[in-house]
Amino acid sequence: MTDQMRLLAGDCTFRFDGTRDRLQRGHVVILVKPDRTVLVHDADGYQPIGWLTRPDGVTIEHDTDGFSLTAHAGDQRLSVRSHATAGIDSFSVSEAGIPVGDCPSCAGSLVRTRGEVRCLDCGDRYGLPAGATVLNAACPDCGLPQMRVERGETFDLCVDYACDSLSAAVRERFDAVFDCPDCDSPLRIRSPDGRIFFGCDGYPDCDTSFSFPAGVIVGDCECGLPRFRTAGGERCLDGTCVCDRPSSTVSSSRSE
Repeated sequence: MTDQMRLLAGDCTFRFDGTRDRLQRGHVVILVKPDRTVLVHDADGYQPIGWLTRPDGVTIEHDTDGFSLTAHAGDQRLSVRSHATAGIDSFSVSEAGIPVGDCPSCAGSLVRTRGEVRCLDCGDRYGLPAGATVLNAACPDCGLPQMRVERGETFDLCVDYACDSLSAAVRERFDAVFDCPDCDSPLRIRSPDGRIFFGCDGYPDCDTSFSFPAGVIVGDCECGLPRFRTAGGERCLDGTCVCDRPSSTVSSSRSE
């Protein structure tokens, strides 16, 4: 379930055409990552002598006489031709992450990467909501790690949505708790595509809605809606609320 990295090595001529034209020859190692990024390394230092990051296309050809590689991105072109081949192979690779436990499905290692928890062995993946913290605690039902998420208040849930649903937890706590500032109908918790938001119960006559901030409620705004403490600071549920504008802007607005 892991991705493959290609590795080619030998006595090669390397050519780059584009913003930094160059032609070089030597015993090099070429890495082709799963995202098509190409790195050409010689014996010196950590920096490659040439590279293309996520090019539009990569072509590799090899036979008994050697190998060739071409990669292109816009008007940039990288090409490598071997004169003597030292080796061609593929290796399993994955994105490195922070260890967060063992996979209950296969006993492999679970790691947290940028936006998910994934197993390095079987490849199971569990997407994380924005701002989630993976806890040093296992779900009592399935054995996966638990996460802490702030959506109005703090919820400790399993990282597997099939085991613990964040939208269901938020709905149970905040559905119809607040009223629409435009028509006084209850604000309902909606999550048709996994994105959680407040939507007016008066729809379609009233289409007022508010995205649910990643933070906890710390009080009431002067407008009647709740205020949230978020990573970006304190704010009203209504991101356009006049109470959050600079005082000079509010004064100017009221005088017009």
